[in-house]
Amino acid sequence: MISVIIPVHNGGENFRRCLVSLSECATQPDEIIVVADGESDGSWRMAEDFNADILKIPTPGGPAKARNTGARKAKGDILFFVDADVTIDKDAIIHVIEAFERDSDLAAVFGSYDDEPFETNFLSQYKNLFHHYVHQTSNPEASTFWGACGAIRRDIFLKAGGFDESFRRPSIEDIELGYRLKEAGYKISLLKDLKVKHLKYWGPLSLLRADLFYRAIPWTSLILKEGKFLDDLNLKISNRISVASIFILIITLATSLYMPWLMLIAFFIFMLLLFLNRDLYMFFNKKRDFVFMLKTIPWHWLYFFYSGLGFLIGFTDYYVKRLKGEKRKQ
Repeated sequence: MISVIIPVHNGGENFRRCLVSLSECATQPDEIIVVADGESDGSWRMAEDFNADILKIPTPGGPAKARNTGARKAKGDILFFVDADVTIDKDAIIHVIEAFERDSDLAAVFGSYDDEPFETNFLSQYKNLFHHYVHQTSNPEASTFWGACGAIRRDIFLKAGGFDESFRRPSIEDIELGYRLKEAGYKISLLKDLKVKHLKYWGPLSLLRADLFYRAIPWTSLILKEGKFLDDLNLKISNRISVASIFILIITLATSLYMPWLMLIAFFIFMLLLFLNRDLYMFFNKKRDFVFMLKTIPWHWLYFFYSGLGFLIGFTDYYVKRLKGEKRKQ
């Protein structure tokens, strides 16, 4: 049995699109559970037209709490978590069922965004295509989990304690769960044919806020807590070298005002960054065009900069809290 669980907070029309895509799946789930997370727009009522079970949380508690609430209600052997701002492929349920039937040792699976983002503005196209590329080029034997399109055996989910409800906003609650599952010895797979279309509109402020405060900083704390730098997804060695290169490039360019010969070093670093990320830029060129690719480069390098900045902030915050904790014990 497959139980689809959708947390929703003021989902609007995108939530309806999500429900419609579920209704058009070639194989239907055994139940759909919608968890209204402190909604104020009444969009949960849309789920009534799709025979979904509706659970309500009076005060917003975040997607982690909403998913856990749905999981406790679910009757299915497999919990399939789907975000309210995606539409799923018509074969998505089939892909999930077949994955678990093929491998009895499999604990969880997740998919990726497709390569045709819904919103047409540049940043939405860039951000969602970038996410698609990262998943499509990552190791199928996954090191984490993804809550926007991820399925897990219910007994394992409950045994692991579900999502960490201290994350009260969409953040890294799915990554944190994946780390715990791997630490416990469970197998997680990335299914590259399991795809969803992201409907979210990204603007400069929403993108920077989400990537820095809801991803980079808390992910750094999680990495330091676990003591593991995994060579996968956004943490590949090439990305780490690129982050360091961006900071060296900035310092070199600033110093070159006084020592012009450093421009040669800056040029070398510039070419190194292009080389390290050449496959991604060729992907952008192939999926869109050359002009689009050129526009992505400064945003991608900005991504490396604020990711590094987020690591420094997260690193400092983690060890300051750790020192305070040690002093209280003394």
